[in-house]
Amino acid sequence: MPDYKNICEETVKIARETGKYVKEYRQNNKPAVESKGRNDFVTQIDKASEEKLVEALGKLFPEAGFIAEENTSDKEGAIYNWIIDPIDGTTNFIHGLYPFAISIALKENDKIVVGVVYEMGMDECFYSWEGGPALLNGKQIHVSSAPKVADSLIATGFPYTNYSLINNFMETLDFFMKNSHGLRRLGSAAADLAYVACGRFDAFYEYNLKAWDVAAGAFLVQQAGGKVSDFKGGNKYLFGGEIVAANDHMFGEMQSVISKIMNQ
Repeated sequence: MPDYKNICEETVKIARETGKYVKEYRQNNKPAVESKGRNDFVTQIDKASEEKLVEALGKLFPEAGFIAEENTSDKEGAIYNWIIDPIDGTTNFIHGLYPFAISIALKENDKIVVGVVYEMGMDECFYSWEGGPALLNGKQIHVSSAPKVADSLIATGFPYTNYSLINNFMETLDFFMKNSHGLRRLGSAAADLAYVACGRFDAFYEYNLKAWDVAAGAFLVQQAGGKVSDFKGGNKYLFGGEIVAANDHMFGEMQSVISKIMNQ
């Protein structure tokens, strides 16, 4: 069996080195922006960041393939695959607004075994490996202890290309505005999930997400004592495009509310 702890610690170094490159570029240049679709952007630094990650991770663990947002590698692993978002929060990045993050997960067959989220604005690296603790810059983290939705601060993400569920989604906003401490939309699902893992947020939900948006962050939430599911309470959050994450106390209530509204 691979040494997941060592792989995770080396992945942290790779994420930090790549993040340094991304930050320095953003401080000295205005990103050249391409559009992949309506409100769906990519910069040349997304691609350059992913190329650096693919090269370094390929050397670290040669038998693994890649599931990467910008498709810089078509290598598929039989058992192991890296799931990479080179800059999660590209719109924030374009406008010089934090958070934006590098998200890296290692998938063994159908389960995540390593997760790293490096948020560049605050120089915070969240990471964990199968059998290990969830850590933030070397210190163990845990989800919050908020007992119910009424005591919680909730993160979400607004849809920007798929508006098929917008009416239901707006109804969830209405409910949580009236029945929680408040809602926040930071613009990076990877950072939102990392913040659930360390207790800054009590819960997070969003639809129309990709595996590279959530793979590492969802794993961190679970490793930090929280729970994750799709809107119906199942386990199709990685490739199913929707996710609910919360601390273990209020997860059931949170998931129930979202399921009732989003699946009506």
